[in-house]
Amino acid sequence: MLTRIFGIIPSTLRRGSLVHLAWCVVVVALLSGAAARAHEIGTTRVSVLFQEDRTYGVQIVTDAVALAEKLKAVAGGSPLDTCAACLQSAFISLEESFRQRVKLAFDGREVRPAISHAITPGADAISPTVVTFRLTGPIPPNAGRFTWSYGWTFASYALTIQGAEPAEATTEWLEGGQTSAPFTLAAPTPPVDRLGTAWRYLGLGFTHILPLGFDHILFLLALLLPAVLWWENGRWRPATTLRTVLLETTGIVTAFTLAHSLTLSLAVLGVVNLPSRLVESVIALTVLLAALNNLFPVVTTRRWSLAFVLGLIHGFGFASALWDLGLPTDALALALASFNLGVETGQLTIVAVVLPLAFALRQTWLYRRLALPVGSTAVALLALVWCLERGLNINLFANPT
Repeated sequence: MLTRIFGIIPSTLRRGSLVHLAWCVVVVALLSGAAARAHEIGTTRVSVLFQEDRTYGVQIVTDAVALAEKLKAVAGGSPLDTCAACLQSAFISLEESFRQRVKLAFDGREVRPAISHAITPGADAISPTVVTFRLTGPIPPNAGRFTWSYGWTFASYALTIQGAEPAEATTEWLEGGQTSAPFTLAAPTPPVDRLGTAWRYLGLGFTHILPLGFDHILFLLALLLPAVLWWENGRWRPATTLRTVLLETTGIVTAFTLAHSLTLSLAVLGVVNLPSRLVESVIALTVLLAALNNLFPVVTTRRWSLAFVLGLIHGFGFASALWDLGLPTDALALALASFNLGVETGQLTIVAVVLPLAFALRQTWLYRRLALPVGSTAVALLALVWCLERGLNINLFANPT
């Protein structure tokens, strides 16, 4: 198998296969830590609501089995049974353990909320069982600022905070265990105009690619690696002109943009809806297929068609993130267009960094014999890990404690 992967030129493989293998091991080892933090849309969502009667309510929606396994690992005890009644009992008995990594603070002082929870079975065979925790309590007198921290997830998640007035809503992406930016309670946030809405969703779209969209980044890199080469007689050869490379890259990026824009719009408008776990699993599969096509070329011309077909599923992933962030009903089209433009800006930033370097190195042994096969193999292996994690709802690298 390794001979086939690295065997672009058999004689070169015989002299350097161990070098290629060593590079793969190093690259995958560096990337494996990112597997635990890879973008996993829909796994955890947190919303905070402050009422006019000076009370607060926090809702945490997350994968019930994954959370229960983490709690069990910290508290110790017998292996977890995943039936609904068993999960219900586990969350009741492990409430104090759960509180250890859930921090609500007003003006820097932590409060102890009342906790309740409800378990919802998955809608189908591939959807996980979901638990919804509700944390409630009074806002301390004269409290001016609120902060939040949630340490029971390994991935990034969206935190939405809604004040007493509709204009006081904010959304922030956090990593597991990270403390949120302070939310001011004393003075309402001024209403956001249309320009502010466009700017906000432009920024959210950009950060959804850089730095949060690690799987989308790897998919684009897998498509760009051979963009400065062309396939002839069973081997990759360097492209002769910059014009050829620019046309190839423009076709790939345009096709990917059209594909994910189409499915993003269909999902946001409610025309097509897919389970988030299925979407994330298939996104990982598209990364794997794009990387394998570099190692065992099947689509060697009109590679924009590969970008379009595989890019369709990425739009559903963007839609899941957009739903988590919330959409203004009075400016839906503006928010959608701005988010899409932000995503496109993030993609073009990657192209602007990667393409000149790849073009400059395309004729070197380093690029054709090392960067392309080793890089594609590392991406394929990491994507395979994601496929297993997301498809089987497991975490192969993270330490639950």
